Amino acid sequence: MTYADITYEVEDGVGRLTLNKPDKLNAMSWSTWAELETVWEEAQRDDATKVVVITGAGRGFSAGTDLTNSGGDAAHPRPMSGRNEMLRTRHLGTQQLYDLQKPTIAAVNGVCVGAGLSLAMACDIRIAAQAARFSAIFVKRALSADTGSSWLLPRLVGREQAMRMFFTGEMVPAEKALAIGLVSEVVPTEDVVERALELAGEIARGPSVAIEIMKRLVRESGETSLARHAELEEYLQGITHGTEDLAEGRQSFLEKREPVFRGR
Repeated sequence: MTYADITYEVEDGVGRLTLNKPDKLNAMSWSTWAELETVWEEAQRDDATKVVVITGAGRGFSAGTDLTNSGGDAAHPRPMSGRNEMLRTRHLGTQQLYDLQKPTIAAVNGVCVGAGLSLAMACDIRIAAQAARFSAIFVKRALSADTGSSWLLPRLVGREQAMRMFFTGEMVPAEKALAIGLVSEVVPTEDVVERALELAGEIARGPSVAIEIMKRLVRESGETSLARHAELEEYLQGITHGTEDLAEGRQSFLEKREPVFRGR
């Protein structure tokens, strides 16, 4: 499929999505979100896609919502239609990304603010370039938070740090983002996409069924008791017992070699 605001390709199990409006620091219109949601649906259905990496073209990851956009949602159809589209907030693109079963990595190559910050936070892992800067910039525009950012940010950095970012709109440099837990790694700016793809390749070569189950378990761990969660772990682990990868894991152990997983 051809997209207007993004590019997307899959190679060796890794889906590479690039926000592609560098002249606007990859600011996002509603048409951009429609394209993103279409990619999430495509990645979810495609068993050959094991991991998705998101980055931005040019100097920025995303400057957030495109405030110069006059509307123009007709460029790309919404994934939903009819009453479902009418009743559903357009701010749920981050929720769809957050709920994607496949592991996701944000390669934050530059400015990452507002809705762009929400997009990065909805990923499972964030790797930042040294040039990356982060801001919950809404207050600078006299806006309250949107696109799920006030749900995501406290879960990553804690309530006090989140309040500080929301109240001030301060620009957080990459090293501070690492210190407060907003990102897990900072690398030289020219290496950030390569590093994200390297990590994605490592994950893509793993046992995909087990990895997707572990993503679900981690995400649900805060919503239940330890006893109930241990029961869920036991139940879901049973699914892995029927996979080819489990047999390969055992055989490679006996043969004292690295396993070759197929994701099935």
